[in-house]
Amino acid sequence: MWPKLPQRMYLQDSFRSRFTMGVGAPPRLLELAGQSLLQNEALAIMALEDLPIELFPPLFMAAFAGRHTQALKAMVQAWPFPCLPLGALMKDHQPHLETFQAALDGLDVLLAQEVRPRRWKLQVLDLRRNTHEDFWTLWSGIKASVCSLLEPDPIQPTQKSQRVEAQAVLKLVRAPVEVLVDLCLKEDTLDETLSYLLKKAKQRRSLLHLRCQKLRIFTMPMQSIKRILKVVQLDSIQDLEVNCIWKLGTLGRFVPHLGRMGNLRRLLLSRIHMLPRTTPDQEEHLVDQLTTQFLNLPHLQELYLDSISFLEGRLHQVLRCLKTPLETLWITNCLLSESDLMYLAQCPSISMLKDLSLSGVNLTSLSLEPLQVLIEWTSATLQDLDLNECGIMDTQFSALLPSLSCCSQLTTFSFCGNPISMAVLESLLQHTMGLSKLSHVLYPAPLESYEDVNGTLHLGLLAELHTRLKQLLCKSGRASMGWVSASPCPHCGDQIFYDTEPILCPCYMPA
Repeated sequence: MWPKLPQRMYLQDSFRSRFTMGVGAPPRLLELAGQSLLQNEALAIMALEDLPIELFPPLFMAAFAGRHTQALKAMVQAWPFPCLPLGALMKDHQPHLETFQAALDGLDVLLAQEVRPRRWKLQVLDLRRNTHEDFWTLWSGIKASVCSLLEPDPIQPTQKSQRVEAQAVLKLVRAPVEVLVDLCLKEDTLDETLSYLLKKAKQRRSLLHLRCQKLRIFTMPMQSIKRILKVVQLDSIQDLEVNCIWKLGTLGRFVPHLGRMGNLRRLLLSRIHMLPRTTPDQEEHLVDQLTTQFLNLPHLQELYLDSISFLEGRLHQVLRCLKTPLETLWITNCLLSESDLMYLAQCPSISMLKDLSLSGVNLTSLSLEPLQVLIEWTSATLQDLDLNECGIMDTQFSALLPSLSCCSQLTTFSFCGNPISMAVLESLLQHTMGLSKLSHVLYPAPLESYEDVNGTLHLGLLAELHTRLKQLLCKSGRASMGWVSASPCPHCGDQIFYDTEPILCPCYMPA
């Protein structure tokens, strides 16, 4: 075996000689050099102490792709960068369980040491798939400068600087490492990689902090969810989706965790229902359990409430506990009362709303005066408005038009699934002509384009009416504004779109 200095010179000279022959030759010479070194895994591990930092990422990629577990374990312990974006690498190379375990084992060995290696800089292990995607490309030789690999070795530190460096290392020696991960809980049992990660996080809780920016909960028993959340830094969660068929009582068992997510910015609750035998007092208590937790969410900006059975008559309970104004509010497929709409129109938390959706909320029998007030109130900020499938009639819609004409920031307006006549559509076009930022309008097929009361769409009539709207847009100088018709097929329910040509569902296709 070579002495350390000649070996280092051999490794550097080996890589340099390959680079002088050309980086772009397929397969890249840098990859071949890494593969060659990894043929002797013990040699590769011994070389890490003096390996130039520029060669770590390509060598790590080669070790990961080739499942060299011992080399991976050693490289994690000697990683010379503050962040190891392993998730981006796992996205391109389907990870083998043993490979993933080797990376975590390397971190585990390091955390167990009283004094960490000289070159240790790792502070974050990022397991998210869609972040730092350019890191491996940058260091694989595609964008990296060849000259950076040929720079002379840095000047050796003096004794004094070594002592200062040693003192700094001792201060940071027990600093925790953060592991960043997005969690999607949708099975009764966890996959093996997540199980192994949670096991390590539990074992090294004080030194390994599991941080989760995005959390999705689908079908998983509450007991399993609570066990997982015990090892997650809850204040790291910024985006939470609870998309389960839960009883309100089940949600009540979860909300104490919600209250500890102090940096939450986006919250989606879907399909929460009430048991038929729940008394009004019990219902009131359970709703209060949820809404009081909003007091602990000072950064919440986006709130999505979908298919929530207890919302009717209680919208004020939900919104009054919000600490700061929302930018996005979706209340979809829910029942609302007129008092809910009235509260919505004066709620301080939506005064700066940018995105409002009431899709699937039946408004046929309600006065839309509160909605008119709400649109006027948010007209300076509102960018996206969705009133799909609300059962809004001609007279109701006409009453909203003056308010819509004030929405100077509006870019998208969608109101499919409402029984609207051609005359009201033309009136809408006239009222919104001055909205310079409005670029997309998704409207229902006019009542005049149906053949019968069964909802059979006459494509010829629809084409004529659509052409008429396009002509009006051209005459008004707004030909670039996109007006697209969308209506459900009466046979299968799929949407039929019409822009310049119809986009049909299979029911309309010839056999």
